[in-house]
Amino acid sequence: MCIAAFVWQAHPLYPLLLLHNRDEYHNRPTKALAWWNVDGCEILGGRDEVAGGTWLACTRQGRVAFLTNVLELHHLHHAKTRGDLPLLFFKSTKSPMEFAHQLAADAHLYNGFNLIVADIPSKSMVYISNRPLGEPVAIQQVSPGLHVLSNAKLDSPWPKAQRLGKSFKQILNKYGKNEVVVKEMVEKLMKDKVKADKSKLPGICALDWEFNHSSIFVEMDTPRGLCGTRSSAALIVRADVEVSFYDKYLDEGVWFEKTIDYHIQKQVDLAAHVF
Repeated sequence: MCIAAFVWQAHPLYPLLLLHNRDEYHNRPTKALAWWNVDGCEILGGRDEVAGGTWLACTRQGRVAFLTNVLELHHLHHAKTRGDLPLLFFKSTKSPMEFAHQLAADAHLYNGFNLIVADIPSKSMVYISNRPLGEPVAIQQVSPGLHVLSNAKLDSPWPKAQRLGKSFKQILNKYGKNEVVVKEMVEKLMKDKVKADKSKLPGICALDWEFNHSSIFVEMDTPRGLCGTRSSAALIVRADVEVSFYDKYLDEGVWFEKTIDYHIQKQVDLAAHVF
């Protein structure tokens, strides 16, 4: 299902500070955070080995994309994999808004998704969702500030989203204008197992299912095996265009940590050069 909280263009040190939990069955084959190549496009992120997509990734050019599922009762059985959506953005040369309008034509081919795509150098971030069914695809320029994305529309007041947003704001206030401690943020915010009051759940699916998924960090035993939070990541972009991608992930029942740093490459305007 996944959940994310982020500050966009509203922090003195970080153009983007993003926290993200990926929820999935524990037995689903997954590749850990690494650089990988898709049709000539170099991408940094984890990778789903079943369908080949990703839930959170970025590029050396400063493009970022992350994804959550929309909670719904019915699913398309032959839908395209949602994990391909970030890859489509990375392979595209279009701006986030141009990409969003292009994607809208095929959005009905996927099960419910919330997708955020961003281009750091141009300070552009766009939210896209193909739900509710029967309504036009939602396309929204993301405003500067703190936002939370769970399994409804961006900034929907679901209990887990409100809880994460409040905790995120508190810890940012604690750090003030100082550097954040990434691991502390992940441990304090993204490992939160407190469940919501059942009376405040959205009532879309079975009550037990919603209750078990109502915490920020999810742990659940199902007939298909253990299900829940497989990774907790922090993606930080500094004002000097240095990117730090931290991931704490589960692999065969053991938690591992990995951090990869890089600098966003400056775009060369060939038209400005005379040969």
